[in-house]
Formats: sequence, structure tokens, C-alpha cells
Amino acid sequence: MTYSDDEFVARLPKVELHVHLEGSLQPSTLLQLLGKHGDLPALRAIPRSAEGLREWYAFRDFAHFIEVYLASVEALRDPEDFELLARTAADALAAQRVRYAEVTWSPQLHLGRGLSLPDVFAGLEAGRVAAEAEHGIVLRWVTDVSGHLPVEAADRALDAVLALEAPSVIGFGLGGPEVDRAPFAPVFRRARAAGLRSLPHAGEVTGPDSIRSALDDLGAERIGHGIAAVRDPELLARLAREQVVLEVCPTSNVRTRVVASLAEHPLRRLLDAGVPVTVASDDPPMFGTTLNREHLACLRELGLTRAQLAETVAVGVRAGSAPEPVRAGLLAELAALPLD
Repeated sequence: MTYSDDEFVARLPKVELHVHLEGSLQPSTLLQLLGKHGDLPALRAIPRSAEGLREWYAFRDFAHFIEVYLASVEALRDPEDFELLARTAADALAAQRVRYAEVTWSPQLHLGRGLSLPDVFAGLEAGRVAAEAEHGIVLRWVTDVSGHLPVEAADRALDAVLALEAPSVIGFGLGGPEVDRAPFAPVFRRARAAGLRSLPHAGEVTGPDSIRSALDDLGAERIGHGIAAVRDPELLARLAREQVVLEVCPTSNVRTRVVASLAEHPLRRLLDAGVPVTVASDDPPMFGTTLNREHLACLRELGLTRAQLAETVAVGVRAGSAPEPVRAGLLAELAALPLD
């Protein structure tokens, strides 16, 4: 039996290592939250109909994306809201046959609004546990701090996260504007000493130097995005030699105009250079994508074979922190997957 690309991607067991929780807030979920908190001043500019929200969510430019991102986060107020967010994000992943996901959440967004981080995290954990019980999907958390805030704010966020003493938090990342990575070295040393993996963004909107700094100054084990590495043959060779995995988000890179089109995306050049890549969705509803669509784009626009696509999933399995039974099961399932 021959499967279409759509059927192949639908059957493909998956991992997702680069997806932002707050950026996974679906319009339908936001509409539900607006019904609960809609009288708050910070929410009054948000449309109140399903059609209006879909139009508002539609990506226009990066400034509008940030506007939507920050405004929608204001609708998250109590543990039940965060449980709903985590649960709906996990449901969407599970529907795409994602078996394991490392989901990035941004405590600074919520600490800055005066929320209790233990309350926020209690909601996230309730959603994570419920999703695993219903779907079998395993989620782990990556804490993200933003480059546009001072290093002292990153230190405070790390303190607050470590105080949670949560085994489900496995990584520490750096997102937001791609500022100089070196000043964040001390906070990343503390995070690594506490047992968190170093998983920063780098090399998305800036050049190869931010990737090099993430490796040398932050001790990065994986790199979020990292596509600027194609500009530097020496760095490409290093990533291939050290087998540093890049979490590549093709549609996100097009939406933010880092690359002009999917046809011009450098993912194939990274693979041809021997750099290990796993494919991810970043902020799915806000960029108008899903992980399944990213995988289809790899086959149709980027020219990957089905075997190469399946290998990007296997790369993600090996690079993640999934429990050993989940890891072994995924690799076995991928090895048995028909490729025609």
C-alpha cells in the first residue's frame, strides 16, 4: 500500500522540542478566557468573536505578532487558566501523534504581572498530568528568559523556578531579542549546576556569532533555530563534528522574514553539512501552522525524503529528555515505519 504525503505525516510518530506554551494559546481558548476575564482593562482591545480573533491572530508582521502575544497572555490570570492552556496545547500536540514534547514557558511574563509562580506552575502541572493520563503524551518544561530584560531579572526568574523543585522542568533557555549572550553566562552556569540543560535560542535573526556564543558562553546542548550557521563554514563543521542539534522552525522563519520563502530555507544545507536537525513549530497558532504542516513543508517545499524526515524525528528523540521507555518506544516505532 502506498501512502500519500499527508497520510505519511499523519502516521508519523513525533517529538516537539521547540514550541512556546504562551504562543500555543488557541483563539478558541482565548475566547473562553475572555468570557471569564474580559472586563479587565488590558483585555478590552481584543476582539470578542471567533472570526474577529482569527483575523487578529493572522500574522501581519513581527510587531503585530508581539502585540498579539503580549495581549493574549494578559488573559491568563489563575491556576485554572494555566491548566487550560497546558491541556489544550498538549491536546493539539497529541492529535498530531506527538509522543513527547519539551514545552517552553516564560515565567518572566507572569512574574512581571504580579502572579504567583507556584500558582502558575500548579496549573501547568495539572494540565500536563491530565494530558498524559488521557493521551499518553509526555511533556517536560523548559524555562525561558528574555534577552530584552536585564540579567538580574533572569537570575530572579531562575531562583523562582528552582524554588519550585519540579523534576518536570528539565531545561533553561534564552529567547526574545538576540542580544549579546555572554552576559547571561553566570545565570546559565547556575542553571546547569542545578541540573537544567542549556537550551538557548541563537542564530535566528542575528549572525553565526550568537550561535558560537551560545555554545561557548552558555554551554548550549541544543540551539533554538540556529539557521545562521549556514553563513559560516567553520561553524557548520563544528556543529556537525560536535553533533549539536538545531531546532529548526521553517514557517516561523518565513513569517518573521528571516528567510524569504520556504523554498529558500537553509534546512537542506544544514542537513547536507551533517548538522543534526529536528523540526519544530515555535508558536503554532500565531504563525498559522502546526507540527504536521511543518513536516509536510519539509517534504513538499524543502525536498526532504520521507527517510530524512523520519530521521529528523529520531534526532529529536535522541536529543530530548524523554524517559527511557518513551525514547526506546519512539525509536522502535520510527524504525518500523513504512516509508512508501
